[in-house]
Amino acid sequence: MDSLPLSLAATEAPLGVVMRAAVFAGRVHASHRRKGDAQEPYVNHVLEVAEILATHGAPVPAIVAALLHDTVEDSDTDPEPTTLAHIAAAFGEEVAGIVAEVSDDKSLPKETRKALQVRQAPKKSDAAKQLKLADKISNLRAIAASPPRGWDHARRVEYVGWAGRVAAGLRGVNPALDALFDATYRDAMAALAAEA
Repeated sequence: MDSLPLSLAATEAPLGVVMRAAVFAGRVHASHRRKGDAQEPYVNHVLEVAEILATHGAPVPAIVAALLHDTVEDSDTDPEPTTLAHIAAAFGEEVAGIVAEVSDDKSLPKETRKALQVRQAPKKSDAAKQLKLADKISNLRAIAASPPRGWDHARRVEYVGWAGRVAAGLRGVNPALDALFDATYRDAMAALAAEA
């Protein structure tokens, strides 16, 4: 990964920070693909999450964290894994803190991680709640449009239901985002019902 500036200048314009984060995410996710049949570049997901937040009035640190939110989890086997310390050095402690709040501990079993997301959702900061909700919106769209290979109907229904349980603890910070999640959830359930 090419090196990026390691300090966030106090005078840097918000759009400059967002674009730096997009470039950083693009480099980290350059070889990563989504699990869906379309196998789209993974960076499309983080761009979509950031766009959802930007168009729904989220604060700039949440938008920057959206671009970076999977860099630590998804680069662990890369030659130069991204760490929270890298994110803090490049984008500040606030952004690194938001990324840490929404990251899963991959050393835990999947079912434990899923249960923790439901339990921890109400305890997150407002920025992390918005980011997590936008992430779930993007994932629900992907489940409906291009589900991961090998996911049968029952597994997709279970995922949508679980996403709804996580979202229940994220509500109340951004009403527009809450409404978008509700619409996306209904659309995903309707698409799955039509398949049954």
